[in-house]
Amino acid sequence: MTDTHIDTRFELDDRQRAMLAEMGVRVWMPQSVPKAHLPVAPALVTEPKAERTLKLAPLPKDIALMDWTLLQTTASACQSCGLCEGRQQAILGEGLATADWMVVGDAPGEDEDKSATSFAGPAGELLDNMLRALKLTREQVYLTHAVKCKTPAGRSASQEELLQCGAYLARQVALVQPKVILAMGRTAALALLQSTEPLGKLRSQVQSFQGVPVVVTYPPVYLLRNQADKAKAWADLCLAASLLNA
Repeated sequence: MTDTHIDTRFELDDRQRAMLAEMGVRVWMPQSVPKAHLPVAPALVTEPKAERTLKLAPLPKDIALMDWTLLQTTASACQSCGLCEGRQQAILGEGLATADWMVVGDAPGEDEDKSATSFAGPAGELLDNMLRALKLTREQVYLTHAVKCKTPAGRSASQEELLQCGAYLARQVALVQPKVILAMGRTAALALLQSTEPLGKLRSQVQSFQGVPVVVTYPPVYLLRNQADKAKAWADLCLAASLLNA
C-alpha cells in the first residue's frame, strides 16, 4: 500500500492511530504547546495617512493693475502657494508684449525651470516646428503657462494652485490683448475655462476667456509620446489660425 500522509483536523485516540499505522497511513498531529509559550502576535500600529497639505498665502495686491515690469518682479518673488518651494525660478512667460497669438501651456517642467524659458527642451522644439508650419516663430507670439512654477514630478497643478496663479494669467491676457489663445493641455484649459471636461471633448471647438477665442489642443510633451495625435493637433492649430483670418 502506498505510504500516505494525512493532515488530520480532528482528535484521534491511540487505537485509531494504531489502526491507521497498520494501514501505512502516517498521521501528523500537532505538538501541543503550553499556552504560556504560544507566540503573541505583535500589535499592529496604524500610522495616519500622509495628506498633501497646500500652503496658500494671500496674493500680492493689485496684480490686475500691474505693468509688465512689476508683474515679472512680483511673480518672481511670489510665495502664494507651496509650488514656490520646489522651483529654481518662477517663469512668467516670454514673447511679444502684445501679440495676436497667445500660447498657454500646463505648467513649467524641469527643462523650463532650469533654463527659465517657456516651452523648453524637446517639447519646445516641437512647438517651434508647429509654429513654423503656421509661418510663425516664438518671437512673434506670447508664450506662458497656467502656473508659473514647476509642479512636483508625477502630478498636475491643483485647482487651488490654479486659482492662485489665475490672477497672473488673467493680467497677462489683458496686457497681451491676443486675438486667439491656444490652450495646450488639460491644465491650461482648466485654468482658462474652468471646465473639467476631458481634453478630447474640449478641442475642435471655439471657447472663450475674457472675450478672447480659445482653442484647446494637446500639449507638445504629450504629442512627443503620441505621434498619431499630431494630425489632430494640426487641425486645432488650423482652427485657431482661421479665427485670425476671419
